[in-house]
Amino acid sequence: MNLGELHGEVLIFGGNYSNLQATLALKAVAEQRSIPPEQVICTGDIVAYCAEPEETVNEVRDWGIPVVMGNCEESLGFDADDCGCGFAEGTACAVLSDSWFNFSRSRVSAANKAWMRNLPRTLSFSLAGKRFQVVHGSVSSINRFVFASLPEDVFRQEFSQTTADIVIGGHAGIPFARQCGQQYWLNGGVIGMPANDGTADTWYMLLTAETNAVRASWHRLQYEADRTKRVMQERGLNTAYAAALQNGLWPSMDVLPETERQQQGLPLHLPPLVLS
Repeated sequence: MNLGELHGEVLIFGGNYSNLQATLALKAVAEQRSIPPEQVICTGDIVAYCAEPEETVNEVRDWGIPVVMGNCEESLGFDADDCGCGFAEGTACAVLSDSWFNFSRSRVSAANKAWMRNLPRTLSFSLAGKRFQVVHGSVSSINRFVFASLPEDVFRQEFSQTTADIVIGGHAGIPFARQCGQQYWLNGGVIGMPANDGTADTWYMLLTAETNAVRASWHRLQYEADRTKRVMQERGLNTAYAAALQNGLWPSMDVLPETERQQQGLPLHLPPLVLS
């Protein structure tokens, strides 16, 4: 799907993770900044760890924003046996995912599953003369984990499969920016779960058009995490992710490279970046 030439501010986020309160908080941010729905882009995984999957999908659909298919939408939409997150079999991440996936698959309506099946797997747009491609995991795979510390060869291989100046990915859950030659890889973060940095805040990204350049900035999102946790407990989904909503620490780091593992519990500081 090509969104064409955009102007002004573009809001990027992903990973609602069935967190209705975070979704409502981000929608309020967009409204306060007068960012229209067509310039708010979701990188996928609307449904996951928290306990309001149907309500969260309905809110996103009513909002009318562009959404890239994530592996969770692919799995739920096509009635797969697991979330398709890419976790190695038997790891803590894989075991924990079984509970929320089985919880969600029976609570997402047939109409919303049909909507998920028809989501685009990639979006493109232009802003201030820069070409953007939005994917869920990576250009090559819907569920590839891309983190800031990965070797440059990984990024070069991904960039070889696109003509975009800037790729925006999701899936990994930690916001970052990585430059490779004249191209950039950006992750706006997720709003449904903290970034493993020891704070309850979640993350989104703003792109702002400037003269012959784009300014990328990352922002913390504060929302009623205690309410989200309470709903999880009330609905019988009192997993380790419920605690993570408030302590900001992931219950498993199976997918993380060593660099990101060492950063657990350290509050993130992401300065703005001018993409020229």
